[in-house]
This record gives sequence, structure tokens and C-alpha cells, in this order.
Amino acid sequence: MKSRRPWVVGVSGASGTPYAAAVLRGLLAAGESVDLVVSRASRLTLLDETGISFRDAHWREDLAAWLARGADGKPDTFDMADALGDVRYWAAGDLAAGPSSGSYPAKGMLVVPASTAAVAGVALGLSKDLLQRTASVTLKERRPLVVAVRETPLNGQTLKHMVALDEAGAVVLPASPAFYAGATHIQDLVDFVAGRVLDAAGVPHRLYRRWEGELGGATPRSG
Repeated sequence: MKSRRPWVVGVSGASGTPYAAAVLRGLLAAGESVDLVVSRASRLTLLDETGISFRDAHWREDLAAWLARGADGKPDTFDMADALGDVRYWAAGDLAAGPSSGSYPAKGMLVVPASTAAVAGVALGLSKDLLQRTASVTLKERRPLVVAVRETPLNGQTLKHMVALDEAGAVVLPASPAFYAGATHIQDLVDFVAGRVLDAAGVPHRLYRRWEGELGGATPRSG
């Protein structure tokens, strides 16, 4: 029997919950197993940005509602049928959870969006909650860690923390949408960032149009 090796997705309190939803949809569409950690601060952001109150006891229903919602508030076309079958949820305060140990067989971790507080906590090895602890474990086990920072402007201390993460082996990936892929909707810009996160993790996807060396190739043609 094939052993389960999930990607751990950590959602911190920074603005940008649509980025997390797009990454989760991309992982599930690729057939990946997912372990989800939603920080306490991120619940406030999720409520503010989507109107969804994320609850431990009803996480499956709340996650389904979250993933079914596009960045513009309209329903997403993501097929929810059986999509959550291989998602496992861990409460942020559960420091005895599976991902808190290096012996837990995870592929790696994606922190999206990553607040400056999360960046600092992971860089300093604070492990104040399961998100930070799992990120620290990911680094010590030399597994892929992608940190999608969503903050602007950045002060000097945060930049130092980002350098420390890079030196520790993490991929520091600012949530910076690009426009060469021919975006026409907000969701296109969100999917570009999510796609770059999945690129860094080596997970195949079709979330955005890739650069092919042709200037104007993504520009809609008239006539």
C-alpha cells in the first residue's frame, strides 16, 4: 500500500486568502495529498475577505465553501466532487499534530500567504504555533519550504528575516502577480502567484500561461 506523503499548507494572517485557495485547488487538481494548518490570525482575515467563519469542528464544510469562491467573490469552476477526500486538517494550537515531527512523512510545506510575523517566527525558530513549528521541521529535515510573503512595504528587519530563510534553504516567494500572462480578471493574477508557488514546489499545474519568448504573445488580438 502506498504511503501518504502530503504537502503541508500553512495559512497565516496576512491578506491574501485567495492565494491560499488557489494553491489548495492546484494541489488537489494535481492529485496531491494535503495537510492544512490555518492560523488563528488567518481566520480573521478569511472572515474579512470572504465572509467565511472557519471552524475546527466544521473545517470540511468551511474549506469547501472557501475553495468554491473565486477571488472576485463569484463561484469558482473548481470541481468539488471528492476533492477534499485526501485533505487532513490540523488545529494551529495542536503542537502534538503529525507535521510537528520530523518523522511525519510530508513532502514539504507551502506557507501562503505568509505574514511578516510568520516570516519572523520561522526565521527565528520560535515555533509558537503549529504553522511555525512545521516550517521549522521542514527546514531541519531539508524538505522544500516555500514562503509566499504578502506584505508591502518591507522594513529592514523583515528583509533580514527573509535572507535568513533563504540561507536556511527556503524559497522566499513574494506574492507579486505578473501581467505578461494576459490576465483579464483578478483570479488570473491570483492564479499566477499560486502557480509560481506550485512551480517552486515542483507540482505540475495549468494555472497560468507561461512565457514562450514571444513579445506580445499574451496580448488579446482584435478583429
